Amino acid sequence: MSDTFSLKGKKGLVVGIANDQSIAYGCAKAMREQGAELAVTYLNEKAEKWVRPLAEDLGAELFLPLDVAVEGQLESVFAQIEKTWGRLDFALHSIAFAPKDDLHGRVVDCSSAGFTTAMDISCHSFIRLAKLAEPLMDQGGSLMTVSYYGGRKVVEHYNMMGPVKAALEMTVKYMASELGQKGIRVNAISPGPLKTRAASGIDHFDELLESAAARAPQHQLVGIEDCGSVAAFLAGEGSKTITGTTLFVDAGYHIVG
Repeated sequence: MSDTFSLKGKKGLVVGIANDQSIAYGCAKAMREQGAELAVTYLNEKAEKWVRPLAEDLGAELFLPLDVAVEGQLESVFAQIEKTWGRLDFALHSIAFAPKDDLHGRVVDCSSAGFTTAMDISCHSFIRLAKLAEPLMDQGGSLMTVSYYGGRKVVEHYNMMGPVKAALEMTVKYMASELGQKGIRVNAISPGPLKTRAASGIDHFDELLESAAARAPQHQLVGIEDCGSVAAFLAGEGSKTITGTTLFVDAGYHIVG
């Protein structure tokens, strides 16, 4: 294994695993296969029974509850990381949420409370994560989040999550600029549509899958393992000069969509 792509000795946080179909799980698997030591979070007690076996399979050294909407939980996660490792080399943020009624309606009809909630959980939580990670990355590091093409172009039925993902991608650029002098790079991964639990909340999602496969230059959908390969690359030294960008993992759909 080339040292350029090895993650041996690196310690990373993965936020957003819900089940074995999660993008975050595909990323965590790839990172672990490259030798990384992982801290894995789960949303709540209900989710724990699904995530714990995956964390055990990953050999996660830390397995911690994290609902970013609960005050103090994100800070608690980083306190445990600091106590156990004393540093952090990379972190993957793969969480998004919008209230169902707001998500299924027009953008012009979404409520102020719904939009605020979606922005807080899907975007601002990444800012909070970066702020807590910064002092643990005194030797540099990699921060990653997950976006979607609907943040750049209008995708039917994606609705209010479009503006939210647009904000997330611009947040990536500004944080990359602010943290670059410390050797901390910030990037987004933008997969094509995937059958994840989060995506199931999008109206007419099966139609979106069919359209993406038909229109993409490679005429196929992508899998969580494809996202994992890119995330593992971004976590390692091979990507040390890549920051502030969105990497598409979508069989080329973004060039024709």
